Amino acid sequence: MLLGGEPKLRTEGAAGQAATSPAVRTAVVWDVLLAALAGRVGATGRERLDIVDAGGGTGGFAVPLAVRGHAVTVVDPSPDSLAALERRAAEAGVSVKGIQGDASDLRELLEPGCADLVLCHSVLEYVEDPASALEAVAAVLRPGGVVSVLAANPVATAIHRSLSGHFDEARQALADPAGRWGEHDPTPRRFSGEALAGLLAAAGFTPGEARGVRVFADLVPGRLLDGEPGAARALIALEQAAAAHPVLRDIATQLHFLGHR
Repeated sequence: MLLGGEPKLRTEGAAGQAATSPAVRTAVVWDVLLAALAGRVGATGRERLDIVDAGGGTGGFAVPLAVRGHAVTVVDPSPDSLAALERRAAEAGVSVKGIQGDASDLRELLEPGCADLVLCHSVLEYVEDPASALEAVAAVLRPGGVVSVLAANPVATAIHRSLSGHFDEARQALADPAGRWGEHDPTPRRFSGEALAGLLAAAGFTPGEARGVRVFADLVPGRLLDGEPGAARALIALEQAAAAHPVLRDIATQLHFLGHR
């Protein structure tokens, strides 16, 4: 089965013209992750934390975390992605361990209580059983550990489909329990903030505050950033301001939660 990696961070519908710079798309997530890592370093007294990236693909998050000095393991079902991860890590001058497997298999692949942080980004949409996947994540986290969950939001999908002129599909995305816009939708399911918080709680986590990721970035034509000094920086600042806004976060392309063990 496919798990979340960088390929699934592409945009939908009108977002094909979006500002797709990785810095713009992930700035909000990095803000939260770096704060969580600092808190964990302070709580444990260890500068080098053990991090697992479930469905980490080619290492978009894993390699920068390794560059920061952490011990990172990527679990991903794609051998091609793991090979690309190895090359990316080598280019950065760091070591990242790659293991072929699914998020649901973490208990079989890793030792219990081996991780301070588990990334579960763009994974729950694709696994066979999201609840079981989060239970597997909980099993490999140490007490006090943190899971970072990033998942697609059906409200944003409805907005993107409507901006592309697919109005019936937009309505379907809002009505469908899985947030799908039709039988040809490549994403098996999407999650509201309430659904993600409920899944985390059921797996034994205390959910943190919901954050919206890519509130505006997937709606802004890339030409507005081309050749405009400071435009990307300004868009990142706007994304950071909108991430916790009580209305805007609910229309973001993705929703981000930390779950505390």
